[in-house]
Amino acid sequence: MSVTLDNSENRTAGWLRNAKFDFWFIAGITIIGIVSGLIVTMYPALFLPILLLDIWLLGYQHVVSTYTRLCFDKKSFQENKFLVVWLPLICFAAVTLIGKTAGIWALTSIYFYWQWFHYTRQSWGVSQAYRRNESDLVVDTESFSKWVMYSVPATGILYRVYQSPDKYLGVELWTPEIPFFVVAISAAISIATVSLWAIKRIQQFMAGQLAVAHTAYVVSHIAIFAFGYILIEDITYGWLAINIWHNAQYIMFVWLFNNKRYDKKIDANPTFIAKLSQSENWKKYIFICVLLSSAIYLGLESAEPLFAVVGLAPMIIIYQTINFHHYIVDSIIWKSKKKPAKA
Repeated sequence: MSVTLDNSENRTAGWLRNAKFDFWFIAGITIIGIVSGLIVTMYPALFLPILLLDIWLLGYQHVVSTYTRLCFDKKSFQENKFLVVWLPLICFAAVTLIGKTAGIWALTSIYFYWQWFHYTRQSWGVSQAYRRNESDLVVDTESFSKWVMYSVPATGILYRVYQSPDKYLGVELWTPEIPFFVVAISAAISIATVSLWAIKRIQQFMAGQLAVAHTAYVVSHIAIFAFGYILIEDITYGWLAINIWHNAQYIMFVWLFNNKRYDKKIDANPTFIAKLSQSENWKKYIFICVLLSSAIYLGLESAEPLFAVVGLAPMIIIYQTINFHHYIVDSIIWKSKKKPAKA
């Protein structure tokens, strides 16, 4: 992600929006993700209902949130027509081809590694938004910050590979064989990097110059990746914890982007997304996104027999097409070189 969301008032405190919003954005959803992971670990029977709630209230809306940037007004649709119309068809063809030639396990394996990178990259982008808001207080170089943000996730994915689970989300998973010393080296690098970062932040705190918002966000990032990929033994339960966090984070971030983009810019002929993105309409925004996402996904499930012609598990093809399309689109729209929207 590369987008400016701050204004002069928020820059003073370092928040993306304000203390209340950022508390939920940084601490609230992290706690919810971790608690959800703990619950399903202690009570496995609750995994399915929590998973369904995650998919319905967060996962579906997470994907639809992307489309609020792509096609919720005529101008956006014209600019992103290829991404909205043709790219899904290309992704569907590619997913079907991979599933037919290599097998469903290949799709699951691609998803496993790609979603790890997608989650990490999104969080890095968010940390950069906080960094810009406190640029005068964040003294770490960007390269060192990237080591801090990527080192724990890197150790996490290596640990999962070392575990060599047979299945992921109930489907066969491929993992290369790696010796434990590789994980140990990565862990040592992570511990050293995070420790050095923590010492620097403690020194800044003692000097009264701590970048509070950025520091809090980095701590939440480290906590959720360590918990989801390392501390929870079961790969699927760990995925659920971090997936809840990732989905909720994306929904809140995109709403904030739209809110800043259209703030006080309602003219005589406002677009639907402009009106929906006003601060006072946030409940309507969420309701519309949940309604649209539910309708779309229920429609896809009802059309499952039509996708059966590919000769593979229809819903796996559908969901992985949506996932991979989202990953590609997300990597494009947040790298836009256009002038970022500011309030």
